Amino acid sequence: MKANRAQMERALDEAKDTVRLFLLYGPDEATSRDLSGRLAKALGADAERTDLTGAALKADPARLADEAASISLFGGRRYIRVESAGDDVLAAVEALMEAPAAGNPVAIIAGALRKDSKLVKLAESHPAALALNSYMPEGQAADRLAMTIGRDLGLTLRPDVAHRIAVGTGADRALMARELEKLALYVDAAPDRPAELDHAALDALSAEVDEGDLGPLVDAVLGGRPKDLDQELARLGASGVAPIPILRALLRRLHLLADIRSAVAGGNSVEAAVESAGRAVFWKDKPAISSQVARWQPQAIDRAVHRLLEAERAVKRSGAIGTVAVTEELLAIARAAARMR
Repeated sequence: MKANRAQMERALDEAKDTVRLFLLYGPDEATSRDLSGRLAKALGADAERTDLTGAALKADPARLADEAASISLFGGRRYIRVESAGDDVLAAVEALMEAPAAGNPVAIIAGALRKDSKLVKLAESHPAALALNSYMPEGQAADRLAMTIGRDLGLTLRPDVAHRIAVGTGADRALMARELEKLALYVDAAPDRPAELDHAALDALSAEVDEGDLGPLVDAVLGGRPKDLDQELARLGASGVAPIPILRALLRRLHLLADIRSAVAGGNSVEAAVESAGRAVFWKDKPAISSQVARWQPQAIDRAVHRLLEAERAVKRSGAIGTVAVTEELLAIARAAARMR
C-alpha cells in the first residue's frame, strides 16, 4: 500500500505482523534510515537485526523469505534491514510476499527509484506491504529543517544563514546535521548555552554554499563534453560549491530524461515528448534536453543514476575523498555520453 508519512510512522511504531515489508525509498535516504529506526525501537532493545544488501539478495533471492521466517537464536524478535537495494531485489521481495509465513518484518532502504519501478509497484499493490517515497525538503521546508537541527544543538540560525546551510548540503538531513555539529563546536554552542550562528562563522569554517548555476555543468556531463566539464568543475570549485548539490542537479535531470524517454517509447517524437513535459523543462533548456533525450537510452540512464547515487554515498562516507570520487564519476559519465550517438 502507498503510505503517507503519518501512516508509515504509525505502522513502524506498531510493528504489527500484518505488515511484512516496509519499503522506504526516495532521494532523502537520511529520512528513510531515521524511519527504519522506529521499527527497531518498536521491537525493543533486545530485538535481533539482520543486515542484507541488494547485491546479496540478487544473488540469492530465496534468502529474504528464509530470514523473515527464521526464529531468533535467543527466542526474541527479529527484523531484517536491506540497504543499497532497487529493482534488483524484486525476485526476493516477490518470494517474501508469496511465502506462507513471514514472522519477521523487513525494512528496505532504497534511494531514488523511477516512477515505473517494479519494486514500488509491488509494494504499493500488496496489502502486506507499505511504501513511502521520502523527498528532499525544498525551499523554506529545507531552511526550517536546518533551523530545527541547529536549535537541538544550541544554535540560533537566522533564515538567511539557515538557507545557506540547506543549499550547501543539498538539503540532506545527515549532511546538514554533520555540518551543524561542526559549527556548534566552533561557536561553542550547546543546548544549555545557546549561541548564534552567523555568516562570519560560516565563512571561517565552511565551504561557500552558494549553489551557483549548475546548468552548464549538467549539460556538459550529459551532453558528452568532457573539456567543458573540466572548465565548469574548475569554476564551481573556485566558488566552493559542494558536491552534493551537483549530484542532485544531475539526478534531477536524469529522472527528467527518463520520464521524457518513456513518452518517446509510447510513440511520441523527441520534440513532442519534451513539449509534453510542460513546466518541468524551461524554454531555454529545450534544445539541450532534446539532444540529451536523443542521446541517452533508458539502460544508460539507469546506469548513470546508479553511479551518481554511489558517488553521493562516497561523499557522505568520506568527505574530501568522496569529492574526488564525484569528479571522477562526472568525467566518466561525460566520456560515456560522448560515445553515445
